[in-house]
Amino acid sequence: MANQRIIIVDEDETWRKNLKTMLGKLGYLVVGDASDGTGALKQIRTRLPDLLICQDNLPGLSGLELAQILYEDKLGPVILTTDYMQQELVEKAKDARVFAIMLKPIDESHLLPAVELALGNYQEIIKLEKQVSELRDTLETRKLVEKAKGILMKSMRITEEEAFKRIQKQSMNKRISMRAVAEAVILAYNINQV
Repeated sequence: MANQRIIIVDEDETWRKNLKTMLGKLGYLVVGDASDGTGALKQIRTRLPDLLICQDNLPGLSGLELAQILYEDKLGPVILTTDYMQQELVEKAKDARVFAIMLKPIDESHLLPAVELALGNYQEIIKLEKQVSELRDTLETRKLVEKAKGILMKSMRITEEEAFKRIQKQSMNKRISMRAVAEAVILAYNINQV
């Protein structure tokens, strides 16, 4: 919780000040506030908050549009605030990847769980996306190494184990990844086939 940076976006300046006070009491740092979506986006890109709490219907970019941008650009989670709850808003919020919707006025006892869940779930999503990316990279590397082994086995008439050892040895000798060696083998083979 400590040192979590938040930006608040709402047309009502008094409400922003009250929310800033509540967040401060809970140990959060409000690093910016805005009354419209366009101004908020500028602050978000320069101040890089950990969380955005914004009104649903803002001038300029709406809260939902901001949430979609933050999700796509991996800038942080969004808690949407609204004066009235409708099923249509909930559906649009899900599509925009909003982490929570809070009905105004916000009760301080409901604020902490919403903020903590949004921050925690966002970090978990980022972690999982990184793991998926690493697994894809590992799988692609394995495919390339397998293809390179096949090329070496065919062109040099060696066993699979010998082909793997040659790729591994080149990787260590040249201090480059096995993927880079495999890509070089495949490229050289393709050039020779022309």
